[in-house]
Amino acid sequence: MSTPADAVPAADPQGQGRLMSLLYRPPWVGLLAFVIVFVVQALGHTVMIVMEDVWPGPGYVYQSAFAMGALGAVLLFLGMRTRKEVSATWYGFWAGTLLWTGWIEFSFVWAANFLGVPDLMDKEVAGAIATKAEYLVMMSSIGVMGATLVYFLLNKETKCNFFLWFQRNLNLRTGRPSPGHERNFAAITALETVYVIWFFYLVLLFIYDESILGDRHPVTYGIFFLNVIWAVYLFQRLMKFWKVTTAIRYGIPTAIVAWNAVEIGGRWHLFTEFWERPQDFALEMSLLTCGVVIAALLAARTPAHKKAEMSRQAAAASAKPHG
Repeated sequence: MSTPADAVPAADPQGQGRLMSLLYRPPWVGLLAFVIVFVVQALGHTVMIVMEDVWPGPGYVYQSAFAMGALGAVLLFLGMRTRKEVSATWYGFWAGTLLWTGWIEFSFVWAANFLGVPDLMDKEVAGAIATKAEYLVMMSSIGVMGATLVYFLLNKETKCNFFLWFQRNLNLRTGRPSPGHERNFAAITALETVYVIWFFYLVLLFIYDESILGDRHPVTYGIFFLNVIWAVYLFQRLMKFWKVTTAIRYGIPTAIVAWNAVEIGGRWHLFTEFWERPQDFALEMSLLTCGVVIAALLAARTPAHKKAEMSRQAAAASAKPHG
């Protein structure tokens, strides 16, 4: 009897082994996706600092950034061509990450340098930078985000729980989804990655603005507290996911919401942000990067929906006559 293309036989000693079988089940499916996305947020900072300050030097920063974004575009192209949902989803995540860092973030770096925008210095630590110039420039993109989010909010084809909640509770539905509408998971995941990172960058930047709140304002402490509660709530929901692709797409906002607590804690100097000092923590960052690569390879091999396969196997076993 043939098996579906995306189904993977149950692990056995000659098969994929006990480690891979763990990835088929909660909470490991969601946990793996969360860890990868969470750690990649730190590595994104590391990559920017290495490109700007460590290697290959200021003369090649923009060329390196362009190459990084181009690699993201290639991954997106490959992901949009594949029909394997797991592969397409991971292609989309890495594509969105590289496009964000390479083309989007460094476009703000270029604009800040071109316009001569100074860094915002830290009032608590002499000589330390509180907010780099490129992020001050990024605040000007809020109008573009607002305008484009209107489209996604009103899109009748959306499957995003966040947008569906608003559509349902504010009576914003613009029609029924098109029957047979085929979703491209690479494109969806790439766009989700870019938008979630962008959105929370802007949220934090406006919170830090002294003319609005400031990083030591009582409301900021309250936002930090609520953010932790939100992250825990999303995390415990993520731990129940069986389907790896759904776990990845849910894990992206969950990990970034959790990362906001790290960002704010770093702003308060509660710990050493070692990912922003790769020249001082080269070994640790190398091990962290290798760990993410291994985890990503394991996650890419996880079948799209092992629960359904296991259910079919259980039903087949129960249907066999006992003698």
